[in-house]
Amino acid sequence: MELRRVVVTGLGALTPIGNTKDEFWQALVSGKSGAAPITYFDTEKFKTKFACELKNFNATDFLDRKEARKMDRFTQYAMVASDEAIADSKLNLDAVNKLRVGVIWGAGIGGLETFQDEVLNFAAGDGTPRFNPFFIPKMIADIAPGNISIKHGFMGPNYTTVSACASSANAMIDALNYIRLGHCDVIVTGGSEAAVTIAGMGGFNAMHALSTRNESPETASRPFDATRDGFVLGEGAGAIILEDYEHAKARGAKIYAEVLGGGMSSDAYHMTAPHPDGIGVIAVMRNCLENAGLKPEEVDHINTHGTSTPLGDVAELKAISEVFGAHAKTININSTKSMTGHLLGAAGAIESIASILAMEHGIVPPTINHEVADENIDPELNLTLNKAQKRDVKVAMSNTFGFGGHNACVLFKKID
Repeated sequence: MELRRVVVTGLGALTPIGNTKDEFWQALVSGKSGAAPITYFDTEKFKTKFACELKNFNATDFLDRKEARKMDRFTQYAMVASDEAIADSKLNLDAVNKLRVGVIWGAGIGGLETFQDEVLNFAAGDGTPRFNPFFIPKMIADIAPGNISIKHGFMGPNYTTVSACASSANAMIDALNYIRLGHCDVIVTGGSEAAVTIAGMGGFNAMHALSTRNESPETASRPFDATRDGFVLGEGAGAIILEDYEHAKARGAKIYAEVLGGGMSSDAYHMTAPHPDGIGVIAVMRNCLENAGLKPEEVDHINTHGTSTPLGDVAELKAISEVFGAHAKTININSTKSMTGHLLGAAGAIESIASILAMEHGIVPPTINHEVADENIDPELNLTLNKAQKRDVKVAMSNTFGFGGHNACVLFKKID
């Protein structure tokens, strides 16, 4: 069968460096760091005392107070970002066939704060099981797309993909395929995460996964730098409206980009560490190129997973060199996690939005905080260090990899 073309017609972003897609883009281009001391709880006894929190965000500015109380922060973030994306798409919600509109969302953890707070409250009590009646629906990871569909009446496929930090990229790939195969006309996709919590920081600290650069939080996320010491935890949401090309064209929609393909693979190696030879990463990029029907030399830009961890950054760049060969040195490679921190399950969506906007504006955002070259990284690779670079980006790739060895990759093309 002939596959339908799939395009991006709406974007929404709620991030540590901007609470709308436009604010997010301006902060990316200017190289703004979202890292700062944590304000949500007392960090005196924590190894890491900073994160990339949202700034000046109040859920009740967007949601009814009673409804907001029934939602964990990760769902609140999903509602706000998806509303922006739907508005940006200019979909006529009264005219669209809602049986053919789905919501496929990504979340690596879901309602961690809700779970944490309910357990802490129980432990502090007398043993009587007094739990919030909304405990379970606030916590479960699939509640975010459920709430989005309930608000707008979308009756197509509705679920959450959970694959750690690859979650929202997997959601986008699923959404791409549902539309490609003709099962849907429109899908709201993306991801959200709200893990800047006592349990989230404590858990990642216990794994020695986080940077402990407490004296200079804004420079702590430093992908590809020789002095990197772990990732910086972020939070927020990214929402993308995917639409059948003919459906979008018929209603005169603005088209940001075409989604050419997606790839998935597994490292099958370790719970948390990447394969040192990047075997799974090599496979996922090759799978993605094949799925999109592209040659390696057609890719102009790669937004890497680039978490600022000692092992992961090197493994990914070696994999890029293996897949793209000599062409790798002509690609604008970057890591926007240097600014946003790591949004876990929402990373794929936010970084895809960054890649799509790079195509729209002809500018590749920088990898900030680079000071010391790593001898294990090819110095001829263009890592877009410290300053944005102008580039006519026709094809962009976004990489995301998750604990458990989950790898996902998405390719976007500029529509002339």
